[in-house]
Amino acid sequence: MPTTLRAGLILGLAVAAWTLVMGFTGWFKHPSLHHLFWLVIPLQIGVLVWSLRTTAPTTGYNQQVWSGVSSSLLGSVIIYGASVYFTTVVFPHYFQDMEVLGRQVMASQGLSPAQIEAAVKASAPLQTPRVSAMSGAIGTVVTGFFTSIVAAIWLRRKA
Repeated sequence: MPTTLRAGLILGLAVAAWTLVMGFTGWFKHPSLHHLFWLVIPLQIGVLVWSLRTTAPTTGYNQQVWSGVSSSLLGSVIIYGASVYFTTVVFPHYFQDMEVLGRQVMASQGLSPAQIEAAVKASAPLQTPRVSAMSGAIGTVVTGFFTSIVAAIWLRRKA
């Protein structure tokens, strides 16, 4: 299996698995643990650096960047599907749980009830399975693009 394809599959499946860990442990509902989800960023960087390191000796800079972006695109498709599945089938009350968490956090920060309601109302259009999944997919591609640019420079110098 080509390295780019393998990296995209590993990336998508690893992020999906981490999402399920966050869900089944209930960490996504915990005020001090829900930020652990962002560990997907160093996970993605690690997968991309691994894959680009293996292709660095035989490919040019542009091909390295394209390989990283391609892996991220494939991973983002898997991440999108897994996210929609997570928020509609596995945890159908995910967005309600996140709203409760958000209200708790804002109240602990000293926001007034009116400010909390305004913030919840403003973020409501973004709290849907498709929008949330698309945000994750876009974030994966953007992170992959910038990681690939930097990693390809660094790895090409080492090779």
